[in-house]
Amino acid sequence: MSLQPDVIEAPQAAQMVVAVTPMAMLQVAVEKGASVEQLERLMALQERWEANEAKKEFVAAMTRFKENPRVIEKNATVDFPSAKGRTHYKHATLANVCDVIGPALSEVGISHRWETEQLDSGMIRVTCVLTHARGHSERVWLQAGRDDSGNKNSIQAVGSTVTYLQRYTLLAASGMAVADQRDDDGAGGAGTHEMRAEVKAEFTASIAALADRKAAEVLWQHIAQECTKVGDVAAYAELKTALAAKVKALGAATKDAI
Repeated sequence: MSLQPDVIEAPQAAQMVVAVTPMAMLQVAVEKGASVEQLERLMALQERWEANEAKKEFVAAMTRFKENPRVIEKNATVDFPSAKGRTHYKHATLANVCDVIGPALSEVGISHRWETEQLDSGMIRVTCVLTHARGHSERVWLQAGRDDSGNKNSIQAVGSTVTYLQRYTLLAASGMAVADQRDDDGAGGAGTHEMRAEVKAEFTASIAALADRKAAEVLWQHIAQECTKVGDVAAYAELKTALAAKVKALGAATKDAI
């Protein structure tokens, strides 16, 4: 009988899979005494990698945001006489839109803000910026002239346009739309079969002021809702053609800029 103890071979430890990131490469390079140029290239690669990862997280967050869509109701009525006739319509206020969208975005780690500027042409441009906690941002902007409707003074006219653009850029950036709500007071209800001239003019001006395709999609939802509500087939076709031409022009402008 052998008195030598049995030799038991320990099982080989499972190899750990370590993801190779630019930061890990940078650490190795520092340890091996890489040149300044090599380190700068690796740092630039790390920045691009972090930006790409942040963008992925933004997209994932927006997907979660859209999984539980909130309803934005029209909670205010505009009604005043003018030289062109009586203006009457319902809409969602900026406060109402923010109260619905803001907390929902915050739940997935996204905040919103606006940048406002008055161009040399007198046009007012408002940019809505959505920013994820990891730093990635997406922007949507619209511009329009000051709102001289009603009896507004010059400051109020600018403020009205800013509020209008803030509302629609936030809707566009978040991919949300205001729920349809019929006008029940009889002033512009269903069965008229013709869109009011001032509403059609507002849509036409909004089309002319469009700056990107995402905003065009949101605007079309509002146009389609209004045309369907009043049953104006002609306005539907006319505005759809105008919007399609504007989107085509935006696409051509983008190609020229590249």
